[in-house]
Amino acid sequence: MKFVVAESFERIHRSNLVGMGILPCQFKDGQNADSLGLTGKEQFSLDLTVSSKTCRQDVEVTVFDREKNKTWTFTVMSRLDTEPELAYYKNGGILPYVLRKLARSKNVANSKI
Repeated sequence: MKFVVAESFERIHRSNLVGMGILPCQFKDGQNADSLGLTGKEQFSLDLTVSSKTCRQDVEVTVFDREKNKTWTFTVMSRLDTEPELAYYKNGGILPYVLRKLARSKNVANSKI
């Protein structure tokens, strides 16, 4: 799973991430990379079950710092802001969403022949 964590997003940047199947996540108020001691050398992961995702849901980020051999977590907010964005993300982006929808509609049309 791919995701981006930032302090804020311009509307078009956030929308483009969702369109490419990348989860935009925003630091909680008062937090940023500096306040959390992040250097960019860490490994990050999300424990996320896409089927249970809702708009603007809090998600937990797990951080592993190889240099310090230390693991910790912090919470961010997913920036899937609308139901259509949630559907796009669940399908891996806009293109896979549209292709799946088109394939379903063709299967339904072919079954009526």
